[in-house]
Amino acid sequence: MAKVAVLGYGTVGSGVYEVIKTNQDIVNKNAGEEVEVKYVLDLRDFPGDPVEKVLVHDFDIILNDPEISVVVEVMGGVEPAYTFVKSALMAGKSVCTSNKALVAAKGPELIAIAKEKNINFLFEASVGGGIPIIRPMNSCLTADKILQISGILNGTTNYMLTKMEDEGWEFDEALKTAQELGYAERNPEADVDGWDACRKIAILTSLYTGLNVDYEKIYTEGISKISATDIKYAKKMGLKIKLIAYSKRIGDGIVSAVSPLMLNKAHPLYNVSDVFNAIYVEGNVLGPVMFYGSGAGKLPTASAVVSDVVEAVKTKKNIEVVWEDKDLELKDKGEIVRRFFVRVSGEAAAEEKMIKDIFGKTEVVKPEGINNEFGFVTDQMSESDFAQRYKKLEGAIRFIRLEQ
Repeated sequence: MAKVAVLGYGTVGSGVYEVIKTNQDIVNKNAGEEVEVKYVLDLRDFPGDPVEKVLVHDFDIILNDPEISVVVEVMGGVEPAYTFVKSALMAGKSVCTSNKALVAAKGPELIAIAKEKNINFLFEASVGGGIPIIRPMNSCLTADKILQISGILNGTTNYMLTKMEDEGWEFDEALKTAQELGYAERNPEADVDGWDACRKIAILTSLYTGLNVDYEKIYTEGISKISATDIKYAKKMGLKIKLIAYSKRIGDGIVSAVSPLMLNKAHPLYNVSDVFNAIYVEGNVLGPVMFYGSGAGKLPTASAVVSDVVEAVKTKKNIEVVWEDKDLELKDKGEIVRRFFVRVSGEAAAEEKMIKDIFGKTEVVKPEGINNEFGFVTDQMSESDFAQRYKKLEGAIRFIRLEQ
Protein backbone atom coordinates (compact mmCIF):
# COMPACT_ATOMS: atom_id res chain seq x y z
CA MET A 1 0.00 0.00 0.00
CA ALA A 2 1.23 3.49 -0.91
CA LYS A 3 0.47 6.08 1.77
CA VAL A 4 0.12 9.73 0.79
CA ALA A 5 0.09 13.03 2.69
CA VAL A 6 -1.62 16.15 1.33
CA LEU A 7 -0.31 19.59 2.35
CA GLY A 8 -3.22 22.03 2.26
CA TYR A 9 -6.96 21.43 2.31
CA GLY A 10 -8.09 24.35 0.20
CA THR A 11 -9.73 24.14 -3.22
CA VAL A 12 -7.17 21.85 -4.86
CA GLY A 13 -6.29 19.89 -1.70
CA SER A 14 -9.91 18.98 -1.02
CA GLY A 15 -10.18 18.07 -4.70
CA VAL A 16 -7.21 15.69 -4.45
CA TYR A 17 -8.81 14.00 -1.44
CA GLU A 18 -12.13 13.75 -3.33
CA VAL A 19 -10.60 12.40 -6.57
CA ILE A 20 -8.72 9.64 -4.75
CA LYS A 21 -11.84 8.64 -2.78
CA THR A 22 -14.22 8.85 -5.78
CA ASN A 23 -11.94 7.03 -8.23
CA GLN A 24 -10.23 4.76 -5.71
CA ASP A 25 -10.50 1.63 -7.86
CA ILE A 26 -9.13 3.37 -10.96
CA VAL A 27 -6.32 5.02 -9.00
CA ASN A 28 -5.33 1.73 -7.36
CA LYS A 29 -5.39 -0.18 -10.64
CA ASN A 30 -3.28 2.36 -12.51
CA ALA A 31 -0.83 2.76 -9.63
CA GLY A 32 -0.41 -1.00 -9.27
CA GLU A 33 -1.26 -0.95 -5.57
CA GLU A 34 -3.68 0.61 -3.14
CA VAL A 35 -3.24 4.36 -2.61
CA GLU A 36 -4.36 5.78 0.73
CA VAL A 37 -4.39 9.34 2.05
CA LYS A 38 -2.97 8.92 5.55
CA TYR A 39 -2.62 12.61 6.44
CA VAL A 40 -3.95 16.00 5.39
CA LEU A 41 -2.05 18.99 6.77
CA ASP A 42 -3.85 22.27 7.43
CA LEU A 43 -3.83 24.93 10.13
CA ARG A 44 -7.63 24.94 10.22
CA ASP A 45 -10.13 22.45 11.61
CA PHE A 46 -12.99 21.10 9.50
CA PRO A 47 -15.75 19.94 11.86
CA GLY A 48 -18.03 17.37 10.26
CA ASP A 49 -15.80 16.93 7.20
CA PRO A 50 -14.63 13.35 6.46
CA VAL A 51 -11.07 14.71 6.38
CA GLU A 52 -11.19 15.13 10.19
CA LYS A 53 -9.99 11.58 10.76
CA VAL A 54 -6.73 12.17 8.86
CA LEU A 55 -6.23 15.89 9.62
CA VAL A 56 -2.96 17.00 11.27
CA HIS A 57 -1.53 20.43 12.08
CA ASP A 58 2.16 19.56 12.40
CA PHE A 59 4.26 18.89 9.28
CA ASP A 60 6.84 16.94 11.31
CA ILE A 61 4.28 14.16 11.80
CA ILE A 62 4.33 13.64 8.03
CA LEU A 63 8.07 14.17 7.63
CA ASN A 64 8.95 11.63 10.31
CA ASP A 65 6.50 8.92 9.23
CA PRO A 66 8.40 6.29 7.19
CA GLU A 67 5.12 4.98 5.76
CA ILE A 68 4.57 8.17 3.75
CA SER A 69 6.08 7.69 0.31
CA VAL A 70 4.38 10.54 -1.58
CA VAL A 71 3.68 14.11 -0.43
CA VAL A 72 1.18 16.28 -2.33
CA GLU A 73 1.84 20.01 -1.98
CA VAL A 74 -1.13 22.20 -2.89
CA MET A 75 -0.62 25.10 -0.48
CA GLY A 76 0.46 27.70 -3.03
CA GLY A 77 3.14 30.36 -2.70
CA VAL A 78 6.86 29.81 -2.23
CA GLU A 79 6.96 29.64 1.57
CA PRO A 80 6.39 27.55 3.61
CA ALA A 81 5.79 25.26 0.61
CA TYR A 82 9.48 25.31 -0.39
CA THR A 83 10.68 24.39 3.10
CA PHE A 84 8.18 21.54 3.39
CA VAL A 85 8.81 20.19 -0.12
CA LYS A 86 12.59 20.30 0.17
CA SER A 87 12.42 18.56 3.57
CA ALA A 88 10.15 15.85 2.16
CA LEU A 89 12.46 15.22 -0.80
CA MET A 90 15.53 15.09 1.44
CA ALA A 91 13.68 12.50 3.54
CA GLY A 92 13.21 10.32 0.45
CA LYS A 93 9.56 11.09 -0.22
CA SER A 94 8.37 11.91 -3.75
CA VAL A 95 6.49 15.19 -4.13
CA CYS A 96 3.63 16.11 -6.48
CA THR A 97 2.60 19.77 -6.70
CA SER A 98 0.29 22.17 -8.52
CA ASN A 99 2.22 25.18 -7.22
CA LYS A 100 3.47 27.18 -10.22
CA ALA A 101 5.09 29.83 -8.00
CA LEU A 102 7.20 27.17 -6.30
CA VAL A 103 8.12 25.37 -9.53
CA ALA A 104 9.06 28.61 -11.33
CA ALA A 105 11.21 29.82 -8.42
CA LYS A 106 12.81 26.57 -7.20
CA GLY A 107 12.29 23.99 -9.95
CA PRO A 108 15.92 23.12 -10.81
CA GLU A 109 16.96 22.69 -7.18
CA LEU A 110 14.03 20.44 -6.30
CA ILE A 111 14.42 18.37 -9.48
CA ALA A 112 18.11 17.87 -8.66
CA ILE A 113 17.34 16.67 -5.11
CA ALA A 114 14.74 14.22 -6.44
CA LYS A 115 17.25 12.86 -8.94
CA GLU A 116 19.92 12.45 -6.25
CA LYS A 117 17.46 10.57 -4.00
CA ASN A 118 16.07 8.48 -6.92
CA ILE A 119 12.54 9.73 -6.24
CA ASN A 120 10.34 12.25 -8.07
CA PHE A 121 9.36 15.89 -8.03
CA LEU A 122 6.33 16.03 -10.34
CA PHE A 123 4.38 19.14 -11.30
CA GLU A 124 1.93 18.33 -14.10
CA ALA A 125 -0.81 20.58 -12.64
CA SER A 126 1.44 23.63 -12.30
CA VAL A 127 0.93 24.88 -15.87
CA GLY A 128 -2.29 23.74 -17.53
CA GLY A 129 -4.38 22.75 -14.54
CA GLY A 130 -6.20 19.69 -15.85
CA ILE A 131 -4.53 19.84 -19.28
CA PRO A 132 -1.69 17.30 -19.67
CA ILE A 133 1.32 19.25 -20.93
CA ILE A 134 4.33 18.66 -18.64
CA ARG A 135 4.48 14.89 -19.23
CA PRO A 136 4.06 15.23 -23.02
CA MET A 137 6.83 17.86 -23.01
CA ASN A 138 9.06 15.55 -21.00
CA SER A 139 8.40 12.37 -22.98
CA CYS A 140 6.27 12.56 -26.13
CA LEU A 141 7.90 15.66 -27.66
CA THR A 142 11.53 14.88 -26.86
CA ALA A 143 12.39 13.94 -30.47
CA ASP A 144 11.50 17.44 -31.70
CA LYS A 145 13.22 20.78 -31.55
CA ILE A 146 10.48 23.01 -30.16
CA LEU A 147 10.15 26.12 -32.31
CA GLN A 148 7.50 27.89 -30.30
CA ILE A 149 4.92 27.57 -27.55
CA SER A 150 1.97 29.94 -27.35
CA GLY A 151 -0.85 29.63 -24.89
CA ILE A 152 -3.88 30.97 -23.13
CA LEU A 153 -2.62 29.92 -19.71
CA ASN A 154 -4.94 31.81 -17.38
CA GLY A 155 -8.62 30.94 -17.20
CA THR A 156 -9.58 34.02 -15.18
CA THR A 157 -8.41 36.55 -17.76
CA ASN A 158 -9.77 34.47 -20.63
CA TYR A 159 -13.19 34.44 -18.94
CA MET A 160 -13.03 38.21 -18.43
CA LEU A 161 -12.05 38.95 -22.04
CA THR A 162 -14.78 36.61 -23.31
CA LYS A 163 -17.42 38.45 -21.27
CA MET A 164 -16.10 41.84 -22.36
CA GLU A 165 -16.49 40.69 -25.96
CA ASP A 166 -19.85 38.93 -25.62
CA GLU A 167 -21.55 41.30 -23.18
CA GLY A 168 -19.81 44.60 -23.87
CA TRP A 169 -18.63 44.82 -20.25
CA GLU A 170 -15.83 47.06 -19.08
CA PHE A 171 -12.84 45.54 -17.27
CA ASP A 172 -14.12 46.34 -13.75
CA GLU A 173 -17.48 44.64 -14.33
CA ALA A 174 -15.83 41.55 -15.81
CA LEU A 175 -13.44 41.33 -12.84
CA LYS A 176 -16.23 41.73 -10.28
CA THR A 177 -18.22 38.90 -11.88
CA ALA A 178 -15.13 36.67 -12.07
CA GLN A 179 -14.57 37.23 -8.35
CA GLU A 180 -18.20 36.49 -7.50
CA LEU A 181 -17.97 33.20 -9.43
CA GLY A 182 -14.73 32.23 -7.70
CA TYR A 183 -12.62 32.48 -10.87
CA ALA A 184 -10.61 35.44 -9.54
CA GLU A 185 -9.07 35.95 -6.12
CA ARG A 186 -9.94 38.91 -3.91
CA ASN A 187 -6.48 40.21 -4.86
CA PRO A 188 -6.47 39.45 -8.61
CA GLU A 189 -3.08 40.92 -9.49
CA ALA A 190 -1.38 37.61 -10.31
CA ASP A 191 -4.06 36.92 -12.93
CA VAL A 192 -4.90 40.32 -14.44
CA ASP A 193 -1.31 41.61 -14.42
CA GLY A 194 -0.11 38.48 -16.24
CA TRP A 195 2.19 37.01 -13.57
CA ASP A 196 0.35 33.69 -13.35
CA ALA A 197 0.76 33.16 -17.11
CA CYS A 198 4.35 34.43 -16.90
CA ARG A 199 5.37 31.76 -14.38
CA LYS A 200 3.74 29.07 -16.50
CA ILE A 201 5.49 30.03 -19.73
CA ALA A 202 8.77 30.22 -17.78
CA ILE A 203 8.26 26.61 -16.67
CA LEU A 204 7.46 25.43 -20.21
CA THR A 205 10.43 27.30 -21.69
CA SER A 206 12.72 25.81 -19.05
CA LEU A 207 11.51 22.33 -19.96
CA TYR A 208 11.98 22.59 -23.72
CA THR A 209 15.35 24.34 -23.50
CA GLY A 210 16.66 22.38 -20.49
CA LEU A 211 17.89 25.62 -18.90
CA ASN A 212 16.39 27.74 -16.13
CA VAL A 213 14.24 30.70 -17.19
CA ASP A 214 13.86 33.46 -14.61
CA TYR A 215 10.22 34.49 -14.89
CA GLU A 216 11.08 37.98 -13.58
CA LYS A 217 13.07 38.58 -16.78
CA ILE A 218 10.11 37.82 -19.04
CA TYR A 219 8.32 40.88 -20.40
CA THR A 220 4.87 40.74 -18.80
CA GLU A 221 1.81 42.88 -19.56
CA GLY A 222 -1.66 42.03 -18.27
CA ILE A 223 -5.17 42.98 -19.31
CA SER A 224 -5.99 45.72 -16.78
CA LYS A 225 -5.77 48.42 -19.48
CA ILE A 226 -8.00 46.58 -21.97
CA SER A 227 -11.35 48.37 -22.34
CA ALA A 228 -14.69 47.81 -24.02
CA THR A 229 -13.54 50.32 -26.65
CA ASP A 230 -10.54 48.14 -27.50
CA ILE A 231 -12.92 45.21 -27.93
CA LYS A 232 -15.07 47.27 -30.35
CA TYR A 233 -12.04 47.98 -32.51
CA ALA A 234 -11.10 44.29 -32.48
CA LYS A 235 -14.62 43.28 -33.54
CA LYS A 236 -14.54 45.81 -36.37
CA MET A 237 -11.40 44.09 -37.68
CA GLY A 238 -12.76 40.57 -37.13
CA LEU A 239 -10.19 39.93 -34.39
CA LYS A 240 -10.28 38.81 -30.75
CA ILE A 241 -8.11 40.03 -27.89
CA LYS A 242 -6.52 37.27 -25.80
CA LEU A 243 -3.83 37.27 -23.11
CA ILE A 244 -1.11 35.16 -24.70
CA ALA A 245 2.04 33.79 -23.12
CA TYR A 246 4.58 32.81 -25.74
CA SER A 247 8.09 31.54 -26.17
CA LYS A 248 9.69 31.49 -29.63
CA ARG A 249 13.02 30.73 -31.23
CA ILE A 250 14.34 33.83 -32.97
CA GLY A 251 17.59 33.06 -34.77
CA ASP A 252 19.86 31.33 -32.25
CA GLY A 253 17.96 32.52 -29.16
CA ILE A 254 14.64 32.44 -27.33
CA VAL A 255 12.17 35.29 -26.88
CA SER A 256 9.47 34.94 -24.24
CA ALA A 257 6.74 37.37 -23.23
CA VAL A 258 3.17 37.73 -21.96
CA SER A 259 0.82 40.35 -23.37
CA PRO A 260 -2.61 40.92 -24.88
CA LEU A 261 -2.61 40.05 -28.59
CA MET A 262 -5.20 40.55 -31.30
CA LEU A 263 -5.78 37.20 -33.05
CA ASN A 264 -7.45 36.55 -36.41
CA LYS A 265 -9.87 33.70 -37.15
CA ALA A 266 -7.13 31.48 -38.57
CA HIS A 267 -5.14 31.53 -35.33
CA PRO A 268 -5.45 28.24 -33.36
CA LEU A 269 -6.21 30.12 -30.10
CA TYR A 270 -8.90 32.39 -31.59
CA ASN A 271 -11.89 30.29 -30.47
CA VAL A 272 -10.63 29.40 -26.97
CA SER A 273 -13.18 31.11 -24.74
CA ASP A 274 -14.56 31.33 -21.21
CA VAL A 275 -12.35 29.71 -18.51
CA PHE A 276 -10.75 27.25 -20.92
CA ASN A 277 -7.03 27.19 -21.58
CA ALA A 278 -5.08 26.02 -24.62
CA ILE A 279 -1.42 25.48 -25.38
CA TYR A 280 -0.09 25.48 -28.95
CA VAL A 281 3.26 23.76 -29.50
CA GLU A 282 5.18 23.67 -32.77
CA GLY A 283 8.02 21.23 -33.34
CA ASN A 284 10.45 21.21 -36.25
CA VAL A 285 9.48 17.64 -37.19
CA LEU A 286 6.05 17.05 -35.69
CA GLY A 287 4.68 20.44 -36.67
CA PRO A 288 1.82 21.99 -34.67
CA VAL A 289 -0.01 20.26 -31.81
CA MET A 290 -2.66 21.68 -29.52
CA PHE A 291 -3.55 20.93 -25.88
CA TYR A 292 -6.98 22.18 -24.82
CA GLY A 293 -9.16 21.84 -21.75
CA SER A 294 -10.00 23.11 -18.28
CA GLY A 295 -6.95 25.03 -17.20
CA ALA A 296 -8.09 25.56 -13.63
CA GLY A 297 -10.77 24.55 -11.16
CA LYS A 298 -10.92 22.20 -8.24
CA LEU A 299 -11.41 18.80 -9.86
CA PRO A 300 -9.54 19.30 -13.18
CA THR A 301 -6.43 20.49 -11.32
CA ALA A 302 -6.82 17.78 -8.68
CA SER A 303 -7.09 15.16 -11.42
CA ALA A 304 -3.70 16.23 -12.80
CA VAL A 305 -2.16 16.13 -9.32
CA VAL A 306 -3.50 12.62 -8.68
CA SER A 307 -2.13 11.48 -12.05
CA ASP A 308 1.30 12.50 -10.74
CA VAL A 309 0.65 10.56 -7.54
CA VAL A 310 -0.16 7.48 -9.63
CA GLU A 311 3.03 7.99 -11.65
CA ALA A 312 5.17 8.35 -8.52
CA VAL A 313 3.69 5.22 -6.90
CA LYS A 314 3.91 3.15 -10.06
CA THR A 315 7.42 4.19 -11.13
CA LYS A 316 9.26 3.98 -7.77
CA LYS A 317 12.35 5.54 -9.35
CA ASN A 318 13.38 8.91 -10.69
CA ILE A 319 11.83 10.08 -13.95
CA GLU A 320 14.47 12.13 -15.76
CA VAL A 321 13.60 15.83 -16.12
CA VAL A 322 16.15 17.96 -17.97
CA TRP A 323 16.09 21.37 -16.28
CA GLU A 324 19.55 22.56 -15.33
CA ASP A 325 20.27 25.15 -12.66
CA LYS A 326 21.86 27.35 -15.31
CA ASP A 327 20.06 30.49 -16.50
CA LEU A 328 18.95 30.87 -20.09
CA GLU A 329 19.69 34.34 -21.40
CA LEU A 330 16.51 35.42 -23.17
CA LYS A 331 16.73 37.55 -26.29
CA ASP A 332 15.09 40.97 -26.32
CA LYS A 333 11.50 40.93 -27.62
CA GLY A 334 12.44 43.93 -29.77
CA GLU A 335 13.50 41.51 -32.51
CA ILE A 336 9.97 40.12 -32.98
CA VAL A 337 8.37 41.38 -36.21
CA ARG A 338 4.60 41.91 -36.26
CA ARG A 339 1.83 44.46 -36.93
CA PHE A 340 0.44 46.80 -34.29
CA PHE A 341 -2.96 48.34 -33.65
CA VAL A 342 -2.87 51.93 -32.34
CA ARG A 343 -5.61 54.19 -30.96
CA VAL A 344 -5.20 57.95 -31.42
CA SER A 345 -7.25 60.94 -30.32
CA GLY A 346 -8.58 63.25 -33.04
CA GLU A 347 -9.91 62.59 -36.54
CA ALA A 348 -8.21 60.35 -39.06
CA ALA A 349 -8.37 62.85 -41.93
CA ALA A 350 -6.66 65.55 -39.87
CA GLU A 351 -3.93 63.26 -38.57
CA GLU A 352 -3.33 61.22 -41.73
CA LYS A 353 -0.13 63.00 -42.80
CA MET A 354 1.48 62.76 -39.34
CA ILE A 355 0.67 59.05 -39.08
CA LYS A 356 2.04 58.21 -42.52
CA ASP A 357 5.16 60.30 -41.92
CA ILE A 358 5.86 58.26 -38.77
CA PHE A 359 4.59 54.78 -39.68
CA GLY A 360 4.44 54.68 -43.45
CA LYS A 361 1.73 52.34 -44.75
CA THR A 362 -1.23 52.08 -42.36
CA GLU A 363 -4.89 50.99 -42.38
CA VAL A 364 -7.40 53.22 -40.57
CA VAL A 365 -10.07 51.60 -38.36
CA LYS A 366 -13.16 53.51 -37.20
CA PRO A 367 -15.99 51.58 -35.50
CA GLU A 368 -19.44 53.17 -35.30
CA GLY A 369 -20.26 55.00 -32.09
CA ILE A 370 -16.69 55.93 -31.22
CA ASN A 371 -16.04 59.68 -31.35
CA ASN A 372 -13.01 61.94 -31.05
CA GLU A 373 -10.59 59.15 -31.79
CA PHE A 374 -9.71 56.54 -34.40
CA GLY A 375 -7.46 53.53 -34.79
CA PHE A 376 -4.96 52.31 -37.34
CA VAL A 377 -2.93 49.18 -38.04
CA THR A 378 0.73 49.41 -38.98
CA ASP A 379 2.61 47.40 -41.54
CA GLN A 380 5.01 44.67 -40.34
CA MET A 381 7.86 46.03 -38.21
CA SER A 382 10.03 44.98 -35.31
CA GLU A 383 9.00 45.71 -31.72
CA SER A 384 12.01 47.99 -31.26
CA ASP A 385 11.28 49.90 -34.47
CA PHE A 386 7.64 50.36 -33.48
CA ALA A 387 8.60 51.59 -30.00
CA GLN A 388 10.77 54.35 -31.48
CA ARG A 389 8.04 55.45 -33.88
CA TYR A 390 5.30 55.30 -31.25
CA LYS A 391 7.19 57.82 -29.09
CA LYS A 392 6.79 60.39 -31.86
CA LEU A 393 3.02 59.95 -32.14
CA GLU A 394 1.02 62.83 -30.68
CA GLY A 395 -2.34 61.95 -29.12
CA ALA A 396 -1.56 58.25 -28.76
CA ILE A 397 -4.02 56.48 -26.44
CA ARG A 398 -2.68 52.93 -26.44
CA PHE A 399 -1.51 50.11 -28.69
CA ILE A 400 -2.10 46.36 -28.87
CA ARG A 401 0.03 43.85 -30.72
CA LEU A 402 -1.36 41.76 -33.59
CA GLU A 403 -0.56 38.07 -34.01
CA GLN A 404 -1.59 37.06 -37.52
